[in-house]
Amino acid sequence: MDDVQALNASEEFINEPKSKHPKGLWVLFGTEMWERFNFYGMRALLTLFMVNALMMQEADVSIIYGGFLALCYLTPMLGGFISDRFLGNRYSIIIGGSMMALGQLCMFLSATTFDSSLGTATTLMWVALGIIIFGNGFFKPNISSMVGSLYPKEEKSKLDSAFTIFYMGINLGAFLGQFICPILGDRISDGGIRDVHAFKWGFLAASCAMLFGTLFFIILKNKYVVTPEGRPIGGLPSKNTAADFDEGEAQKANFTGKSIGIAMALFVVGYLLFNIGLGQNVIYSLVYSAGIALSVLIILDSTLTKVERDRIFVIYIVSFFVIFFWAAFEQAGISLTFIANNQTDRNIFGWNMPPSMVQIFNGLFIVIMAVPFSMLWDKLREKGREPISPLKQALGLILIALSYFIIAYNVKDLGNDGLLAIKWLILLYFIQTCGELALSPIGLSLVGKLAPKRFASLLFGVFFIANAAGYALAGTLGSILPPTGDKFQQAEKQGVNLQAVLDKKYDVSGKDLFKLSQVNIAKVDEDKLKSSKIKLREYIEKNNKTLEEMQKTNKEAELTPDKMVYPTDAEMAQLKDQKIITMEYNKFAGFTIHNLFEFFMVFVVICGIAGILLALISPFLKKLMHGIR
Repeated sequence: MDDVQALNASEEFINEPKSKHPKGLWVLFGTEMWERFNFYGMRALLTLFMVNALMMQEADVSIIYGGFLALCYLTPMLGGFISDRFLGNRYSIIIGGSMMALGQLCMFLSATTFDSSLGTATTLMWVALGIIIFGNGFFKPNISSMVGSLYPKEEKSKLDSAFTIFYMGINLGAFLGQFICPILGDRISDGGIRDVHAFKWGFLAASCAMLFGTLFFIILKNKYVVTPEGRPIGGLPSKNTAADFDEGEAQKANFTGKSIGIAMALFVVGYLLFNIGLGQNVIYSLVYSAGIALSVLIILDSTLTKVERDRIFVIYIVSFFVIFFWAAFEQAGISLTFIANNQTDRNIFGWNMPPSMVQIFNGLFIVIMAVPFSMLWDKLREKGREPISPLKQALGLILIALSYFIIAYNVKDLGNDGLLAIKWLILLYFIQTCGELALSPIGLSLVGKLAPKRFASLLFGVFFIANAAGYALAGTLGSILPPTGDKFQQAEKQGVNLQAVLDKKYDVSGKDLFKLSQVNIAKVDEDKLKSSKIKLREYIEKNNKTLEEMQKTNKEAELTPDKMVYPTDAEMAQLKDQKIITMEYNKFAGFTIHNLFEFFMVFVVICGIAGILLALISPFLKKLMHGIR
């Protein structure tokens, strides 16, 4: 920015009434809006695309989905570090936005090629998700940390309001993405047949939105994304001056070799504990151990004062409880989407809503209620009755527990063929939205207020790692979803009594298990199949097919037993005896999940306990905040 631009920006700020938010907030609002259009639009379609086009199992898709989201919120640690040390916020946002647009384009290509080559399409999907993960890592922590820098020290009390408005931008984008992308990409005929070739148009729309958002930021950043004095926010770290820091605040972290060694040792030990000791997959173990290691590394910095260290501990404690909120909330993209697809009456005023669009109500309710919530906090603050941030977040956890409690009792008597009325999913999203507004923007604001500037992006990275851990846990919990009504109907078409199989009322045959695997119900253990001597693998490789392509052939034959491609009788017996194909109830923490009621009650218990505990320790956290509310 040249001197004339800096002067103009400074004059605009000076002439602007102090009761208003700076114009830079609306630039960041718009940039984040288009990025969320891109992300949530793709997210609405992702799991249904993997199940219906790439022929993956729902349980496997839940784990992949949780790992994808977890990595999207783990890489902000890397993006925040690179930004703080080398690139600055501005360049990181531009790089991240460009990568995400490219990643969505790869998803478009995957959805274009799956019909001719499932293997190529699946590879393109993995490439796309990888690019999006790293792009998000550059984008996510940097745009959030810039919001707090727009306000002078004496106006930091406005950050809860500012982040709530910023959060409305996030969810306006989510609403638009979850509306437009499913309209284009999730097309179901009146006969209930899904057009699997339409997914590509939804992914292309997501790519275009991210490209537009990146250009929007590039054009407007120099004029409006500036400090109250007119200095550019988020430039190269080497150009920061003492004026960018509070008086007496250290300007650079000091990580000693000892502290780095301790953090690395904790990372290795934590990874082994989660991976080998607790049986978590590579990605989930990486997320959990990275969060612990980074948290310890920051707290060991020798430049921290006692007040700074206490405030950072508050960020850590709140971040821990946030894990349980996101584990429950992110069922929207997995188990709740599968339930909307498979066991919900989605008729609204004569229109059958696409299942991928049902989660749009969350974004819609946030757009409607974000400003009223912002005004509520402002009014309560004026009267001196505003709850501290941890107490607001405890309320968010209790509300999400309530939402699952209500829907648990509404699915209790559905049985194997009853349909859930869509009004109950709408009510669930309304209550969860209220919880989200009490927790998520308040968490962002809390980090912005408590984090020392030299750790701003890195501590936002820690906060996002808590989100990542929540998403990883969401994938684990989503994978225990019991069979929905469609599974019982599909099994019945194959002449298999799925309820009897689950309840072990008869000795299921290998042929029956194979039938269930072909209609995406029973689970195939790929590792066991590869190491076995069953000729099914040779048949597949000889005919240049994958298991998914064989399943696709059977699906196109309408999955009727007389048209299905079968292995030999001996092979089917081996598939059962060696437990290569299995069908049984899922378990969590030693408890068997028999039905949707028990599944939803898991979230009631987890979030309810977490909310109560956070509320009880809030007075203690208030002391550690040292005057910051």
